[in-house]
Amino acid sequence: MYTIKSVEDAKALEGHEVGVSDWVLVDQQRIDQFAEATGDFQWIHVDPVRAARDLPDGKTIAHGYLTLSLIPALTDGFVHMENLARAINFGCNKVRFYTMVPVGSRVRCRATVIQARKRAGALHLSSEVRIEVEGERKPACIAETLGMYFFADDVAEERAVSTG
Repeated sequence: MYTIKSVEDAKALEGHEVGVSDWVLVDQQRIDQFAEATGDFQWIHVDPVRAARDLPDGKTIAHGYLTLSLIPALTDGFVHMENLARAINFGCNKVRFYTMVPVGSRVRCRATVIQARKRAGALHLSSEVRIEVEGERKPACIAETLGMYFFADDVAEERAVSTG
């Protein structure tokens, strides 16, 4: 695990892979819960009987956005932000889905820091995150994620300047 205390620490990681997660099972219960949470009940995700009849592998598949939504949990242990006041998901610049995630598959992710810079008093971090499917050559998803990390020292200094 890498420790980041400043923008400079993060800049030193540019171009480096910072972690590979453990494998996580994508079972029908997880797919159904995601469908329930999002209202996306397309049969390719939630109807195992029809999938067995009408899909090439005979299995339901995970929603693409379910795959994408696993990124925060899967990358949680890659980097420790020391003295962190708050973190904000800033979005994604690019997301592509390259292969399906059939029910019963295991997925993992790996992340590489693309760029680290100071923006609006915070560390603005962009990373390439790949979601891999066990046994598949192509990744299920590649996303360029963006995060804003506010360190407690910088937040306190910002408050002092704005009230001083």
